[in-house]
Amino acid sequence: MIKGQPKLSDIRLVNRIGYQFKQAELLQLALTHRSVSHKYNYERLEFLGDSLLGMIIANYLYHAYPHENEGRLTRMRATLVRQEALGKIANDLKLSTSLILSTGELKSGGHHRESILADTVEAIIGAIYVDCADLTVLERIVLKWYEPYLDHIEPTDQLKDPKSRLQEYLQARKKPLPIYEVVDIQGDAPNQHFKVNCTVEGLPLFKGEGSSRRFAEQAAAADILKLLEQ
Repeated sequence: MIKGQPKLSDIRLVNRIGYQFKQAELLQLALTHRSVSHKYNYERLEFLGDSLLGMIIANYLYHAYPHENEGRLTRMRATLVRQEALGKIANDLKLSTSLILSTGELKSGGHHRESILADTVEAIIGAIYVDCADLTVLERIVLKWYEPYLDHIEPTDQLKDPKSRLQEYLQARKKPLPIYEVVDIQGDAPNQHFKVNCTVEGLPLFKGEGSSRRFAEQAAAADILKLLEQ
């Protein structure tokens, strides 16, 4: 819990977010990765924030583009809520310096992992809503974050999941397909947490984690794609 006088870094983060929490512990919870605590972490807030973000963006697009059809609006929303877009928001908010990670996760570069940063953005959205219980306030804050990206929205053609895109990328270059291995399962169903390793020929070992094996594999594949597409 955040106690006593807030640190300067906390004040700067709050200023970047654009919201003053009444319950400061909610912000800390939103920044806390599962590697630190199985019970006290951002996952429930992320679940809430994911749904809220989808609704906010859908509402914005519906009113901002009255002549677009449902299919194009869906693709536009996907462009704005996908991991890469959330990673940009996280970088704008400079979240990497505020993440609360285990020593092991820090050493493995977790504070720069796009999947963790994206999850944290959604968790912060959830935390703001729990704190203020005001969708209008939340919408104003989130759209302010998105302001630099709303002028020219190009619907993404990359609606396929990262695993599929990675497989197609490697097949097109006649390279061996990735190998996924589950290395750890924590908790009991339905609240399990999976960790996987992904091996691609010629690349270092990549790790992913999530609430299912599929989500963990997607996270690892997304990080590999980011490296390959650079």
